[in-house]
Amino acid sequence: MASSPRNISYQEARSLLAKPTTRHKYNAQKVVVEDKTFDSKKEADYYLYLRSLLAQGRIKSIELQPKFILQPSFTHQDKKHRAITYKADFKVVHTDGTVEVIDVKGVRTQAYQIKKKLFLFKYPDIIFTEA
Repeated sequence: MASSPRNISYQEARSLLAKPTTRHKYNAQKVVVEDKTFDSKKEADYYLYLRSLLAQGRIKSIELQPKFILQPSFTHQDKKHRAITYKADFKVVHTDGTVEVIDVKGVRTQAYQIKKKLFLFKYPDIIFTEA
């Protein structure tokens, strides 16, 4: 018989991680958990934490690497410009239907800060969390 889900702390989730595979340009290590590759150990830890919340029924769903269009592609003076997009680490739907986007950051680059501002402007009804 399966045991009922229990609360798991962020630290307990970290201890369940697989071994790192490669290094990232900001000294982060890629980590594989449940056949999913994460850009950092911190991101993988957070995924395990979210999985525990899902198992407990405290959230409805988790989406990995959701993509949001901040500005559509366009043409100006016969030159095509690509869309500006933002890819978050996680999108969580809570039991009350609210949507939260979570970005697990070690280094907050200038490009990230600009995209965050554009995201907050374009998607004001989505909760934005930095972990």
